[in-house]
Amino acid sequence: MPYFYYDWTMILVIPGLLLGLYAQFKVKSTFARYSRVRTKSGLTAEAAARMLLSRGGSTNVTISRVNGSLTDHYDPSSKTLRLSDSVYGSDSVAAVGVAAHECGHALQEHDGYGLLKLRTALVPVVNIGSSLYLPIFMAGLLFSWEPLQMVGILCFGLTLLFSLVTLPVEINASRRALGMLDGVLEAEELQGAKAVLSAAALTYLASVISSALQLLRLILISRSRNRD
Repeated sequence: MPYFYYDWTMILVIPGLLLGLYAQFKVKSTFARYSRVRTKSGLTAEAAARMLLSRGGSTNVTISRVNGSLTDHYDPSSKTLRLSDSVYGSDSVAAVGVAAHECGHALQEHDGYGLLKLRTALVPVVNIGSSLYLPIFMAGLLFSWEPLQMVGILCFGLTLLFSLVTLPVEINASRRALGMLDGVLEAEELQGAKAVLSAAALTYLASVISSALQLLRLILISRSRNRD
């Protein structure tokens, strides 16, 4: 057990951790900055979402409020776009940008966007893999059984695969959002929305890098143990 927690490969975790912390800081600070900038038209996030969904042909999507801050998401199973308390009724540039991004996901589903379908299909498998990889991998180390270690590594590999699929899905949703907002927001406001969505994209990039480094760490631990 001490081997797993105190070996030199722990340094691989640090870059991903630092990038993740920076990404979270960037998202919160950028959102806070543009939350203080009101749209000149007075358009709220909820109204913007209804307008953009209608224009995109997704008229069967329900818009609802969800508790929390930056908990906004689109649920394809119920075709519900959920906007957080800090976004739903706000007329800020940040809120409208976030709402438009979630509309982008709804329109991805409407258009049959392949990577979104793949991500949705991966969710239950990844949930199982992410919860089982560590006990399986640790059991493989405990019993010095390399095949079991590889099963644990492959289970964690699903997490990296999910992150790799999620990144382009989120970037595409943001591109759709900015395209839809062009002409709805003024040029300066559109730049603010872009800044918010770009900061959000950094969190998904951080997830990819962090997962890749952790996968590399597991592989190195396995190889080192099997040489002993």
